[in-house]
Amino acid sequence: MSLPPCPQCNSKFIYQDQSLLICPECAHEWNPSEQLAEIELFTVKDFNGTLLNEGDKVTMIKDLKIKSSSQVLKVGTKAVIRRIVEGKDHQLDCKVDGAGEMMVTAKFVKKA
Repeated sequence: MSLPPCPQCNSKFIYQDQSLLICPECAHEWNPSEQLAEIELFTVKDFNGTLLNEGDKVTMIKDLKIKSSSQVLKVGTKAVIRRIVEGKDHQLDCKVDGAGEMMVTAKFVKKA
């Protein structure tokens, strides 16, 4: 049986003590079932309320001005979600057609 790495220090040397997993390198103790519940709590939804995942293709629903640039992302510009980040302002790390890599707020996109 392989155990997951330590969430704090990424150590592979983990051992189990009853229901807890313990890392001998940083002394972090955690319950793996509680950790899965915490991971599942963070979800991101688009403008229509559709759940977004990494790898999804999205389109812009309004014109968005890019900070520190004169460039504007027009309505209908397509993007691919690279990863989802927990944050207040921008939740989606996307590769936008014609603009490259950038962070986008989920409420300004819809799933394509």
